[in-house]
Amino acid sequence: MNIQRWMSRQFFTFFMTWGIFLPYWTGWLINAKGMTVSQASLIMSLGLLARGLSTLLAFPYLSGKFSSKTLLNGMGIATLISILCYIPANSFTSLLVITLLFHFCYPALMPALDSAAGILVQHNQLKHYGKSRSWGSIGFVIAGLILTVFTGALGDQVILWMMLLGTMVLVYLSLLRAPDVLTVKPKVDKANQGGMLKLFTIKHFALVLLVVILLQAAHASYYNYGYIYLQELHAPKYLIGVIINIAVIAEIIFFSRADKAFHKFSVGSLLALAALGSTIRWILLFAFPNVIVFCLAQTLHACSFAMGHYAFMKYLIKNIPHEQIPKAQGIYSALALSWSTAVFTIFGGYLYEIEPRYAFIGMIVCTVPAMMLALVYRKMNQKQQLQEMNTDLPS
Repeated sequence: MNIQRWMSRQFFTFFMTWGIFLPYWTGWLINAKGMTVSQASLIMSLGLLARGLSTLLAFPYLSGKFSSKTLLNGMGIATLISILCYIPANSFTSLLVITLLFHFCYPALMPALDSAAGILVQHNQLKHYGKSRSWGSIGFVIAGLILTVFTGALGDQVILWMMLLGTMVLVYLSLLRAPDVLTVKPKVDKANQGGMLKLFTIKHFALVLLVVILLQAAHASYYNYGYIYLQELHAPKYLIGVIINIAVIAEIIFFSRADKAFHKFSVGSLLALAALGSTIRWILLFAFPNVIVFCLAQTLHACSFAMGHYAFMKYLIKNIPHEQIPKAQGIYSALALSWSTAVFTIFGGYLYEIEPRYAFIGMIVCTVPAMMLALVYRKMNQKQQLQEMNTDLPS
């Protein structure tokens, strides 16, 4: 089988559903299920908490008990069941309970797919992680464009049915044949029984993790207030979706070229560049509050998000044993992609109420320390490599 194509297909299908869920789910709860803004926000916030617990605790634990393919199948089927439960639900309590179940199962597919990709790269079966991951970003964009057409014609009720259809395709593909290495049940090895704390004994893991947590947390204001900020800037309503997707297109271009263009770059250099690009992005939004600059700043998503994510994956593949990758992905998903974003959403919201532009410039409290820490890590890594070279020289 063509493993590169298999991995690309899995990313593409999952991120098509993510392109439906991430931008539209809160609006669907409000417009199709009759929730108030505060009710929908509470439901999604508690869902984010469940997502963090799932990716931090449940996913790594289950990864030690079941093969990657079994996990992908199980989480996909559980996601499908939870979406079906949304159909009859109309009360706040029922929607909250189903959302907790949904968030416990569905977002865990993301670290599961990244873990699978990491294992395949380590076994020399997947040559280009970035190329396959770029198909995920393409799926995200396509889903947004399709949904824009259907919601305009049929209303927000179609969001659930599109999500249901996408998940059914995702489950069907996960049940098909997968690479053999992903079907192997993890072996119980006492040497590897250290839980998550053992990861922090791996050289520089804690430092690299802190950098990517700061980098991802810096997107909190953009994810939550970017849409309404464009309205503040009087961007044409029919173009807002296009402007938002500029960031994803930049992400696609980066991932499609990353393996070739940044093959010789160290993890430290990539993280420092990501932090620099992120800092410039938020300064631009603060200093020049107009639609054209916002569009230009969107291209820096290739640095602020994509390069930081790629650098972390590169570190994992090189430094983390494959049986520990799910644990590392669980920590990353919970701390960088869930909880840190939730915390800085509150911080950004406070700044936005004072002055919308402050919500973006406030994010440099993450990016500037991230850049400094990345440079420290880069220097430490260079020093270590130099010492290893000197050790290898004949005396």
